[in-house]
Amino acid sequence: MTEKLPFEALSVETLAARLGGNEALCAKIGKDTGAWKVREVGDGNLNLVFIVEGASGAAVVKQALPYVRLVGDSWPLPLKRSFFEYHALTRQEARAPGSVPAIHYFDEGQALIIMEYLAPPHIILRRALIDGRQLPNIARDIGLFMARTLFRGSDLHMAAKDRKADLALFADNVELCDITESLVFSDPYFDAKMNRHTSPQLDGLVADLRADRDLKVEAQRLKHIFAANAETLLHGDLHSGSIMVTDSETRMIDPEFAFYGPMAFDVGMLLANFWMSFFSQRGHEEEGKRDAMRAYMLGVTVETWSVFRAEFSHLWRTERSGMLYQKSLFEDQGDKLGAEQALDHVLHQMWTDLLGFAGIEVHRRILGLAHNADFETIADEDLRASCEAKALKFGRHLAVNRRQIHSIDEVNQLAALIEQESSI
Repeated sequence: MTEKLPFEALSVETLAARLGGNEALCAKIGKDTGAWKVREVGDGNLNLVFIVEGASGAAVVKQALPYVRLVGDSWPLPLKRSFFEYHALTRQEARAPGSVPAIHYFDEGQALIIMEYLAPPHIILRRALIDGRQLPNIARDIGLFMARTLFRGSDLHMAAKDRKADLALFADNVELCDITESLVFSDPYFDAKMNRHTSPQLDGLVADLRADRDLKVEAQRLKHIFAANAETLLHGDLHSGSIMVTDSETRMIDPEFAFYGPMAFDVGMLLANFWMSFFSQRGHEEEGKRDAMRAYMLGVTVETWSVFRAEFSHLWRTERSGMLYQKSLFEDQGDKLGAEQALDHVLHQMWTDLLGFAGIEVHRRILGLAHNADFETIADEDLRASCEAKALKFGRHLAVNRRQIHSIDEVNQLAALIEQESSI
């Protein structure tokens, strides 16, 4: 570790001088700082992200800032979020090897992580989907990642002592949990200061949603589940903007929102982003119809959930070594059917909850502070509003009626029907 110094934000101009003596970085890219090329590429809401290229390679330097970058220093945030990102990445790599960038170095005092550079042709998944690319492996890779990290980080697998120690460590990620609890579950449903939406086109629909008692009750029930159910270590912000892909590889990034919460949250957030991509495709038809892309996106949701269920079930049968549903009560007594009954119960509850989380995620991405590029890159505001309105109706149905929806095919049939509507 370097000598502890007061925190100072890096810049393109200062990075080489500041990190030129860092052995881990020099080992990856070369010691000649005069040959280093530094670019700041952070396009997220919170952090600085630099790509540093040298004579022998490249690396990413990510540094937290003491405020929300999207808003500015009027919204302070603690630097410790980089600590949680570092620890989340190390656990994700252990539980789902090869699914996250390799970590080369961590400096807690400077809130920075030096990690593997995912060079081109790696691209942010959301960008690829906006461009209409049909990637062959994302459903399989993400489904496996979620099943392995969520199962292996829970009391289904971990020793109780280890899981409780981990729970205590991540419980201090208070400020980022507060962002989720406010921006996802509450702010979209009233006229919060930093909310925005496509106006005036969506004004009427937004007013209806904010006056919808059933919807607001369900949003708060889901917030209750999120806050009270510390099942497993979550990524906490798993969406198409926190995944990098090529045609053959998928890597999850940016788990700084990691904390112990309900398994269904990561799965619901991820699937919601696939459904939003589906609804946005009509806004990206400048070069031709996107019927095949819409069909592909619905297929991705089916395969992701299928892979997740299959892998989670496999781990249940082969790695269930924690204190929950212990084998001494079932298999060790010759009662495999009892273990399968318990598995069905766990998966059913997860399914019901993930639909609710998905619906709320759709709403917050259209009505709240942090929007996504699927809709935002649609230049024609009337067309954008039409796509968003359909997604909002879809999200409302998922959140309010999730207990009556029994399969992902039902969800996708609903999505297809709503997408074919012609007006707001």
